[in-house]
Amino acid sequence: MITTLWATVYACRDQQRSPSCVFFSLYVTGKMATSASSKLSKAVKQQYMDLPQGEKVQAMYIWIDGTGEGLRCKTRTLDFEPKSIDDLPEWNFDGSSTHQSESSNSDMYLIPAVMFRDPFRKDPNKLVLCEVLKYNHKPAETNLRHSCKRIMRMVENHQPWFGMEQEYTILGTDGHPFGWPSNGFPGPQGPYYCGVGADKAYGRDIVEAHYRACLYAGVQICGTNAEVMPAQWEFQVGPCEGINMGDHLWVARFILHRVCEDFGVMVSFDPKPISGNWNGAGCHTNFSTKEMREEGGLRVIEESIERLAKRHMYHIQAYDPKGGLDNARRLTGHHETSNIDEFSAGVANRSASIRIPRSVGHEKSGYFEDRRPSANCDPYMVTEALVRTCLLKEEGSEPTDYNK
Repeated sequence: MITTLWATVYACRDQQRSPSCVFFSLYVTGKMATSASSKLSKAVKQQYMDLPQGEKVQAMYIWIDGTGEGLRCKTRTLDFEPKSIDDLPEWNFDGSSTHQSESSNSDMYLIPAVMFRDPFRKDPNKLVLCEVLKYNHKPAETNLRHSCKRIMRMVENHQPWFGMEQEYTILGTDGHPFGWPSNGFPGPQGPYYCGVGADKAYGRDIVEAHYRACLYAGVQICGTNAEVMPAQWEFQVGPCEGINMGDHLWVARFILHRVCEDFGVMVSFDPKPISGNWNGAGCHTNFSTKEMREEGGLRVIEESIERLAKRHMYHIQAYDPKGGLDNARRLTGHHETSNIDEFSAGVANRSASIRIPRSVGHEKSGYFEDRRPSANCDPYMVTEALVRTCLLKEEGSEPTDYNK
C-alpha cells in the first residue's frame, strides 16, 4: 500500500498536477494525513477567545507560497489597532519551508498590501494580505501582484472592472467529495445546480459560514450558488476595479480554507477533481472598461474579443498555474467548456471561450465573460493578461516588458 501511495504522489508530481488533484489521488490508494483539530471542543476554545485582549491587536499576515496556489499565514501582536496599511510593519519568514528559497539564504520579506477585518478573531483584529520579496527585495517568483499592480496603474483611466466566479469542490478528509457514497457515486448531474434539499445540496453550512465571514471581513463577495456537480459550489467576487480583484479573491479563498478547517473538511480548487462525466471547476472572469459600459460599448467589446482571439494560447498559459496543463483536463469542449485548442465566442454561449451575455447584446453595452480561467488560477495573472491584450493592445505569445 505504501509503495502504491508514493507511486501515485510521484506520478502526479511528474504530471505537474495541482495539490488538490494529488489529494484525490491519495483517496484512491489510501487515507491521507489530516488535522483532527476540528474534533477539538469549540466550546472550550471559546472560553479563551472571550478573554479580553486589552489594547493589543492580533494581525494575521497571509501570503501566497512557492506553489502559486497554496496560502500561508502567521500572526503577530500590535500595540494598537492599525487604521491603514501604512500602520503595519514589514515582517519576514523562512522561505525554505514554503518552496520559496534555499535554506542557506532563507529569509523572505512580507510587505503588507491590503488589510481586512478578521472574521475568526473579530474586531479589532486584522487579516493582512502581503506581497513577498526575496532577500534582495525583488519580488518572489509567485508574487504576481507586483507586476499586476504596475499594469493596472497604466490603465486606471479606463476604469477596468472585474468579477470572478470562483468554483470549488468540498472534500472530506479522505479526499472523497463531501457527501458522496464512500464506495460509489451519487446520482447523475442535473438536480444539483442551485439545488435545495439534503439530497441535492452537499455542504451548505460551509457555504453560509464562508459568505458571512467574507461580508464581515469586507471582501467584495456578491453571491453564491450550488454548482452542477454535487459537493461543488461557487461564490462570486466583484465588481472590483484593478488590483482589488486579485486582493479580494485571494482573501476570500483564504477565508474558505479556514472555514473548512473549522468544519473538518477541505476545499479543492482543482479544475477537474473527478474524471469522467462530471463538470470541472473554473473561475469565469467578467471584464469591462469605462468605454464598454458606455452607450455603444458593444463595439469596444467586439474589438477586444478580436484581440483575444489572436492571442488565445498566451491566455491559456496565463489561466492556470501549470501553463495550461491543469486546464487541459477541464477545457475539453464538454461539460459547458470550450476546447482548449480553439478560440470561440458567442452570445449566451456557455460552451464558448468568451460569452457575451444576452442582455449585453440587447443593450449594446456592458461586459463580456472569459470562461477559460481555471479554478486554481492566479487572479492577478488573469486580470493582468486581460488588460495587456484588451487595453494595452499587446500582441504575440509573450507579455511586453515595460521596464526596457
